[in-house]
Amino acid sequence: MSSLPIRDQKKDHLLTPENSTLIVIDYQPQQMFSVVSTDKYVMVKNVVALINLAKLYKMPIVVSTVGVGSGRESTISPIAHVTKDLPSYDRSSINAWEDKEFLEAVKATGRKKLIIAALWTEACLLFPTLDAIREGYDVYPVVDAVGGTSVLAHETALRRMEKAGAQLTTIVSLVCELQRDWARTETVPGMWEVIKEVPGIMALGVLMREKP
Repeated sequence: MSSLPIRDQKKDHLLTPENSTLIVIDYQPQQMFSVVSTDKYVMVKNVVALINLAKLYKMPIVVSTVGVGSGRESTISPIAHVTKDLPSYDRSSINAWEDKEFLEAVKATGRKKLIIAALWTEACLLFPTLDAIREGYDVYPVVDAVGGTSVLAHETALRRMEKAGAQLTTIVSLVCELQRDWARTETVPGMWEVIKEVPGIMALGVLMREKP
């Protein structure tokens, strides 16, 4: 039993730690209060796991908020706790892609694959996703880390993004895509520590602990 040589991490058509960037937008109290399309507890747990996974794999992370400078509350505490060491780009625009500092930060990573989580699905996730795709980026909205103001709004936005070329993904799929091979043992312990508390992911933990 032997794995093939690791593919070029920058040119791989799948997500790798060296070809992708994580974007996290607007996990603030006002937006959180209005989310009804999903279980908010699970959603927040998944966002925290997403950020910690990106840190584990040393991926760039771009964080943005809206309206904090004009008096809105900033990022909720569970997510603020894991992003406190990162720059955050506050904006007035609903669409983060129309904010100069945010856009410069994304482009400065030099990476064309964007993993994105944002509130709400129908606005602050949808609009930058559509703009980024139009500019030649591959965009991967993490569907179990986002939510909308209604099930209909959430699902309609996902359909619109997918039709435009977005590649929808989930936490478990993303974990497996970044890790790729259990023989890459240097990140397996850290990966388990990051995700073991995520609801519904215990089956993956069992697989990780089993020897090949």
